[in-house]
Amino acid sequence: MIGLKTHRWNHIFREDGKALVVAMDHPGVFGMMEGLEKPGETIRKIRAGGADAILTTYGVVTRFAEEIGGMGIVLRVDGGGSSLAKEHGPMQLLYNVYDALRVGADAVGCMGMPGSVYETETLPYLSDLVAQCAEWNVPVMAEMLPGGFENPAEMWTPENIGHACRIGAELGVDFIKTTYSGDVESFRKITEQIYVPIVVLGGSKSKDPRDLLGNIYDAMQAGASGVAVGRNIWRYPEPGKMTAAIAAIIHEDATVDAALEVLK
Repeated sequence: MIGLKTHRWNHIFREDGKALVVAMDHPGVFGMMEGLEKPGETIRKIRAGGADAILTTYGVVTRFAEEIGGMGIVLRVDGGGSSLAKEHGPMQLLYNVYDALRVGADAVGCMGMPGSVYETETLPYLSDLVAQCAEWNVPVMAEMLPGGFENPAEMWTPENIGHACRIGAELGVDFIKTTYSGDVESFRKITEQIYVPIVVLGGSKSKDPRDLLGNIYDAMQAGASGVAVGRNIWRYPEPGKMTAAIAAIIHEDATVDAALEVLK
């Protein structure tokens, strides 16, 4: 990587090459959400718990700079729809690399969604974003989810997840956010063939922390470079403790049982 890009990268990924990203971009689509009523307070808690970076919106970045402090910033740059709409069209780029630079973001993030009915919109704007950011040495994170969110049970197979991730790598993204395939063997096959780092999303709120931490542990053993977890952190009764528990697995190779002790 070129020097300035490496500098930005190191705000997200530690020296061990791993990252704990807390996703806080949901209200850009879903509006008011439990756990994010007061973003500044939540940010303070996850920062104290050891989060490396946050994936968030333009509004949060511009209004909570003090709370964010030294954490890395991945700016969500696409969107265009809301949960209020009965029908949803394709996502669009809402911001560009200049907007990201203006607010001090260390990377930008957007959707890829190969296999979705909107892939002919999302994949071209992803490649345009990669080209923009290459000129200014800004890393790009893409959410490569096969089929998007339309038919996850049907589309999110290990083969399709790997297919989607490889497309992201070929388009030139710097790191990929995707779903865990469900078992170590199949996910290892994915990480071995994708030549950029992969961070695993947290998904919907888990009822049992052991399930969440177990999936994260398995994903790390299979070669993941970290996580991008949202609801399972900021909807947990003590977000700082959950952040610390996940950080222990990612950066200290803690077992699931050891991570559960952090929650006590």
